[in-house]
Amino acid sequence: MLTSRQLVYQTLEFRAPARVPRDLWTLPWARIHYPEAYEELFRRFPPDLTGCYVTGYTSPVQGDPYELGIYVDEWGSIFYNNQRGVIGEVKEAAIATWEDLPKLRIPWERLEFDADAANAFCRSSEKFVMAGCCPRPFERLQFLRTSAQLFIDLAEQPTELFELLHTVHEFYLKEMELWAKTEVDGLSFMDDWGAQRRLLISPGAWRKIFKPLYKDYIDLAHAYGKKIFMHSDGYIQDIIPDLVELGLDALNSQLFCMDIEAIGRRFRGQITFWGEIDRQYLLSFGTTAEVEAAVRRVYENLYQDGGCIAQCEFSAGSKPENVFKVYETWEALI
Repeated sequence: MLTSRQLVYQTLEFRAPARVPRDLWTLPWARIHYPEAYEELFRRFPPDLTGCYVTGYTSPVQGDPYELGIYVDEWGSIFYNNQRGVIGEVKEAAIATWEDLPKLRIPWERLEFDADAANAFCRSSEKFVMAGCCPRPFERLQFLRTSAQLFIDLAEQPTELFELLHTVHEFYLKEMELWAKTEVDGLSFMDDWGAQRRLLISPGAWRKIFKPLYKDYIDLAHAYGKKIFMHSDGYIQDIIPDLVELGLDALNSQLFCMDIEAIGRRFRGQITFWGEIDRQYLLSFGTTAEVEAAVRRVYENLYQDGGCIAQCEFSAGSKPENVFKVYETWEALI
C-alpha cells in the first residue's frame, strides 16, 4: 500500500494516484464550537500532509493570536482580537512611520530551529511533510505598516518601502534555505492577493514588485529538490499564468471566486490545485447536495491523472456536515 507521502508525490507529478490525497485545515473556532465533529473528521479522513513545527528557540511573541485581547507577533506588530478562535487585526504597526525602519525587529531566532529534530520527524512520518516556515512578503508588509498604509505606500512607492521589502525577503530566503536543507518534502509561501472579483493591486504592479520574490522562493525550493506550494485567498485568476510559468507545484486558492471551467481548460495537468471548496457560502450555508456538486465540479474540471488535493477549511461558520461531505465525495470519485 502506498504511503501518504507517495500518494502526494504521485498527485503532484500527475502519475495517476489510487485516490486523491487529503488535507484538512481548521481554525481553533472549529474545535471550540464542534469538538466531537472536529475529532471525528480527523479520525475518518486523516490528512496526507502534515507540518513540521519543531522549534528549539525561544519566541518573543506575547499572547495568543486566536484568543481575545492583544497579541504581539515576532516582528513587533500588535494585533487586537475580539472573537475567540480566529486571528485579530493589526492596530499598532511596528513601522508606524519610516523613522521606525532602523528599529525593525527581525526574528533571527527562527533561523535557530532544531534541524535534527525536523529530520527525525520527517523520518518518523509516512505523510508528506511541509516545512515549518511560510514566507508571506505582502502580508508581512501589511502587518508591519497596516493594510491601509501599505496601499498608500504601494501607490507612492517611497524608497523606504523597497528597503523594507528587501529586508523581509532576504530574511525569508535565509529561513527557507535552512528548511530546504532538511528532509522535508515541501516548502510553502502565501499571500492573500484577491478581493472578491479582482486582485488587490494591478497585475502589472504585482508582476513588477512581487513576482520576482516568488520566483526566488520557487527556484530555491526546486534547487534543493523540494516541492513548492502557495496559498492565496480571493480572486487571483489573472496571475495563475504567472505562477504556472514560474513552476509552482501546487496552488491553494478560493476557486469559487473564479471561473473554474476556464482555469481547467488552460491549466489542468500543469499545476496541482490544492483545494479549496467555497467557505464563503457553501460550507456555511449550502446544502450537502450543493457541496457534493461543488466537489464534482472541481474534479471534472481540474483533475487529470492527479493535480487535485482534497482540501477545505473548517473555519468560522462552517457546518460540520458540509465539511464531512467534502471528503466523502472525494473518497467516492476515484
